Amino acid sequence: MEKIKIKQIRSAIKNLKKQKLTLYALGLRGIGKEVVHENTPSIKGMISKVNHLVEVNKL
Repeated sequence: MEKIKIKQIRSAIKNLKKQKLTLYALGLRGIGKEVVHENTPSIKGMISKVNHLVEVNKL
């Protein structure tokens, strides 16, 4: 599997609770934080729910 780097670029304040929990589940705890995950269907689905808050790059 290829890996992807996910960076939080916007705040979770004033967003739905589900979106906040999705960011937390991805391992993102604040603006500017980055995590690396494998490009699996479950991670893709989580990213699609919060795509307006994150930036995704392939490694």
